[in-house]
Formats: sequence, structure tokens, C-alpha cells
Amino acid sequence: MVPPESSDVGERSDAAAELRRQAEGIAPGRTVALVGLMGAGKTTIGRRLAHALALPFVDADEAIVAAAGRSIEDIFAERGECEFRRGERQVIARLLDGPPHVLATGGGAFIDPRTRALMKERAISIWLKAPIDVLMKRVSKRDHRPLLKEADPRAVMQRLMDERYPIYAEADLTIETGAGPHNSAVAHILTALRKHLQVTK
Repeated sequence: MVPPESSDVGERSDAAAELRRQAEGIAPGRTVALVGLMGAGKTTIGRRLAHALALPFVDADEAIVAAAGRSIEDIFAERGECEFRRGERQVIARLLDGPPHVLATGGGAFIDPRTRALMKERAISIWLKAPIDVLMKRVSKRDHRPLLKEADPRAVMQRLMDERYPIYAEADLTIETGAGPHNSAVAHILTALRKHLQVTK
């Protein structure tokens, strides 16, 4: 786990302070797990959310890489997706056994039935839902996504949306994220958490 940190370079300190103010009184009591497709902003939004809630932040993919000693792309290539999902489930189960934190999960984690059951039992799951144009713009900046290494990445993304969105909808909360500022998404999450936890100011 890494300590809560202020977000990306360039974020205004007053904006971060406003999010911390908005988070006052919100104590989830268990891990807040962010789910959704690649490019939905789980890591960036997760870091800012963790900072606002004064919780540690963990990126599940980074934890998997550390545990396996190789990149996710290499795991897919050498062992296949089924073996990757097995290791992913083990890492997430270990993380959920620990103290509350904000957890950014990989795009397929919540799709695995056993991993999904773990998150439903031990975490507050939040689906970050974004339109395909936003997702494609974000993932095009990086080339390490194993599932997008095909001739038509947009068609792959659309297929993943069709297959996964009904499952992501089982999350405790759904937050619509678009091309707007990540801080706006964090603010929406804090409002939803306050209502979900029935916290009153």
C-alpha cells in the first residue's frame, strides 16, 4: 500500500482541500473498490479519492505485478488470461483482508464471479462508467493493454462494453464519468458515498 497522496501534477491545492472538506465525516469502514473498463480513470480518480478520504491507495494491477515479478502483458502472454485471473483473485482477496483503503481494480477483475463475490462481501464497489470515445482517447495514450492488441481496438472496446456493462451494473454505486475533470468524478463519488453510508453533516 502507498500512503494517500495528492493527485497528479498540476492539481490545485485548493481543489484538493475542497474535496477533503467534502469528505469530512465519511468513514467507509471497509475498502472502496473502483471497477470499470480500462481508461475509466480508476487509478487517477482512486488516488484523489484516497487523498480526500485520508485512506491508503492501492492499484491492484501494480500489486499483481509485484507479486508475480513480471508485467501483466507478460503474464497474459506466458500464462494466459485464466491464470492471470486466478492470481488477480488471490491478490485482491489478500488486499481486502487488510485495513480499509481505496482499491483500483483491473478492468476484468469484477467480471470474474469469485472476485466479484469477494468485493461484494468485503468492499463498497463503485463502477466508473465512461463513454467509448473517452475510453479510447485515454487508452490510446498507452500501449500496454493486452486485450487491445488487435487490429481494431475500438471494436474490442465496444465488445467489452457490451459484455461487461451488465456485470459492472451489479456494483454498489455507479458514477458516470466523462471527459470532465477527475475532481468532478471524485466529488460525485463522495456525494454517493455519503448517501450510501447515510452520513449526515
